[in-house]
Amino acid sequence: MDITSLILIIIATLISGGASLFIRYNYKKYKQVILTKKMTGYDVARKILDINNLSDILIFETDGELSDHYDPSNKTIKLSHSIYNGNTIAAASVAAHECGHAIQDKEGYTFLKFRNKIIPIVNLSSKLGYVAISIGFIFSLVNLIWIGIAFEIIILLFQLITLPVEFDASRRALKIIKELNIVTDDEHSGAKSMLISAALTYVAGVVSTLLEILRLVLIFTRNDQ
Repeated sequence: MDITSLILIIIATLISGGASLFIRYNYKKYKQVILTKKMTGYDVARKILDINNLSDILIFETDGELSDHYDPSNKTIKLSHSIYNGNTIAAASVAAHECGHAIQDKEGYTFLKFRNKIIPIVNLSSKLGYVAISIGFIFSLVNLIWIGIAFEIIILLFQLITLPVEFDASRRALKIIKELNIVTDDEHSGAKSMLISAALTYVAGVVSTLLEILRLVLIFTRNDQ
């Protein structure tokens, strides 16, 4: 492995690792801070959904940590155990964020619609990208290598589209928990810190993928000379 590739790998690892540690630090910190109103994540989500005429969306408890998500295919929100049952700043923040996605879906938010449409292509790209690149390098198939890199660029495009989706969902979450008096001013500040750190993990993902594509292009162009 050449020094340039090694440097890019180290930078990508530090960025993604740092972002992951940051979100886990804030998550651990704010899941210990009890809300003044002691509403659980489920209570917060249900209140936000009902007020936004989304009473048909069901909320389920799911396994895992930080596995919370909104599923647009069946209009459900799944909250991890500590978020669903927790009455903390972290629980309220994450639950409100997922409701932000549900509201985006209801309003036909452009970036969310586009992201949902390309998910099948992205899933295919994630499976075939490195397979194509590996086979291309082994058998010196130039076109196949570039196809593999193109698959990686599709993944990067998906991550770039995800950024405004996530930032907008957090913006909506912070606004609505303040308007509904779910949190106090101090708690709102904590929720903001929690959601900003979560958003930074998506930024780190974009940077890491970009560096990996750059690394692959450098390796390929160097070997092709």
